Amino acid sequence: ESVIVRAAVPDDIVAVSVVASASYRAAFASILDAEELARRDAASFVPRFTETLARLRVAESGGQVVGFSLVTARHLDMLFIDPGAQGTGAGGALLAEAVARGTCSLECFRANLAARRFYERQGWVLTRGYSRPIAGQVHDFVYYEHNTKRPGA
Repeated sequence: ESVIVRAAVPDDIVAVSVVASASYRAAFASILDAEELARRDAASFVPRFTETLARLRVAESGGQVVGFSLVTARHLDMLFIDPGAQGTGAGGALLAEAVARGTCSLECFRANLAARRFYERQGWVLTRGYSRPIAGQVHDFVYYEHNTKRPGA
């Protein structure tokens, strides 16, 4: 099935929230504690996505939402793919669409090696590392940039 990236509509909020919860738990199982992961159920994401609807893009395959991205001021805040749809091209399609709209920075957990490999394969460059609090604990992060003015980018 081909992947379509489009602007999110109100009817997508529940599906995006389900993807966020499943992806969050899969990607961060070894990073965040079980209590924090349990708090990130689909319902916990609905208010955020309702508020940020205009900045959400969804990846759809076979009529189903399989992933999404959220961008704020040229910074990729979130990019999650349903664990069952990883490897289908949805992540690459969402990232390419974000770059085409001028997105040039993102951060991720230093320990999220799968995400880091993905971003690096897509041409993103690690520019710095730092620590900051999230979910009541201090975690290590890495910051990536993408030069959208680079030839071929």
